[in-house]
Amino acid sequence: MSDMQDTMLLGLEGIKKTILHGGTGEIPKCISGSKVTFHFRTQLCDDERTVIDDSKVVGTPMEIVIGNMFKMDIWETLLSSLRIGEVAEFWCDIIHTGIYPLVSKSMRRIAEGKDPVDWQIHTCGMANMFAYHSLGYDDLDELMKEPKPLYFVLELLRVQQPSEYNKETWAMNDEERLKVVPVLHGQGNKLYKQGNYDEATQKYKEAIICIKNVQTKEKAWEVSWLKLEKMANTITLNYCQCLMRTEEYYEAIEHTTDIINQHPGDMKAFFLRGKAHAEVWNEAEARQDFSRVLDLDPGMKKVVKRELAVLNMRLEEKNQEDKNKYRGMF
Repeated sequence: MSDMQDTMLLGLEGIKKTILHGGTGEIPKCISGSKVTFHFRTQLCDDERTVIDDSKVVGTPMEIVIGNMFKMDIWETLLSSLRIGEVAEFWCDIIHTGIYPLVSKSMRRIAEGKDPVDWQIHTCGMANMFAYHSLGYDDLDELMKEPKPLYFVLELLRVQQPSEYNKETWAMNDEERLKVVPVLHGQGNKLYKQGNYDEATQKYKEAIICIKNVQTKEKAWEVSWLKLEKMANTITLNYCQCLMRTEEYYEAIEHTTDIINQHPGDMKAFFLRGKAHAEVWNEAEARQDFSRVLDLDPGMKKVVKRELAVLNMRLEEKNQEDKNKYRGMF
């Protein structure tokens, strides 16, 4: 690392930049829609310079799209001061780092191969996120309770202009996201009909993530929020049908329960949950869900009757099997 300790202020309050290793060429143009690939390390300002996150340890660089606000807006500012190959350390005051724990959580989930969008919390914008009890990581909970200044060490790898890459859904703006939802939904339905349940699952998931991304910017329970909620629920139930086909019954119960808790009048959610309960031998729960279905829509009588007949038959068989098993034991 070179000794270029020239601390440049980016003309922004609460940021100091120190170049650790010079880059090459001109500073690339970062316009709205540019895709920026970089490594980052986040450290506390303590004596040990404790590392919170390090993309090199994870092994994959970070990508953001300028103007998308998907991640930390402040990173856009910092990155647009770098040359390709440059490594710089930025000290950032609390005004810029308050949201970092949320960003870090979503990045850690991606690194762990989990969904960045947490299905369990129905977030209604930032206010709720800050009220949320735990992020599931102790160090991030600490930072959430008491925001601190942080060091970001950034290394710029490349900048691609909008015409040079294919947009992934997270790189889209809200308008584009909403346009792509029916497309993904349709693709999911087609794959489902063909019996490609795993691929259908991916399409549905992507559609739901698009909706949830837009929904967090709306006011909860207002008309536009409810429209998005309805779309998300419809696709989530399709997703649950895939889960039933791949025998992921407990996950199906989880998602349908989420919907029921928010929307106790959703007949389809009760029906699917009843079927899932029946599959995992939760007899009482299954019967209860099916009777809710009939309360909500008496026209479902025939269908429910069939489901209950199947449940009764399976229970008979299971009892017989158990009897034979015990007979063999004694």
